[in-house]
Amino acid sequence: MAHYEIEIKSLLGTKEAADAFIQKMQTADPKLQITATNTQLNHYFTNGDVHALYSLLLPFFKPEQERSFMEIIEKGKDLSIRTRQKDAEVLLVIKAALDGGTSANSVSRLEFEEALPLTLAELDVMLEATGFVYQAKWSRERVEYAYKGITVCLDKNAGYGYLAEFETVTDNEAGLPAVRTVLEAAMQELGVEELSQDRLARMFAYYNEKWPEYYGTDKTFILE
Repeated sequence: MAHYEIEIKSLLGTKEAADAFIQKMQTADPKLQITATNTQLNHYFTNGDVHALYSLLLPFFKPEQERSFMEIIEKGKDLSIRTRQKDAEVLLVIKAALDGGTSANSVSRLEFEEALPLTLAELDVMLEATGFVYQAKWSRERVEYAYKGITVCLDKNAGYGYLAEFETVTDNEAGLPAVRTVLEAAMQELGVEELSQDRLARMFAYYNEKWPEYYGTDKTFILE
């Protein structure tokens, strides 16, 4: 089944701020571990016919993926659809907001994230064949940490610079408020603030408008 994702972002910006953040995590949690590192390309899409996409991708789905896909498009509203290449793995990612934000950047979301036996270009072509168009292309380098029972992702994003994401994935919808409380406590302990949804929306819109200048580069912008 599709699962629930709680994710709170904090904008760090510079490498110096990111290094200081890592040091705080190491001090607060002597058992801090790096659990994964990867490089990602993320292609965001808009419009399109999600049911036609389901039909086109059906031959590539495993049974559980098929059920999860149908669950999120039946339950979700304001779907955010993207393709992702994570190192050599290619994934289809669909997110639906649960807390009144947008599906692209909301804190609480229903999520489908599944690997498919396709190249990124092949998957993109399938979305375009069902009416989807590129909203933007993003690139980032990610380091994932296990910090006191939660996942903290430190991303170096084209455009945004360094961003910390505090996240947990669960199948228990009723437990989402309690999970958010845990993440907020970890952020307070590490002295970082949540990136407001309003500012995040402005940054997202700005990047989407100018993404060819930033995709695949180290260029960043500051937008209050």
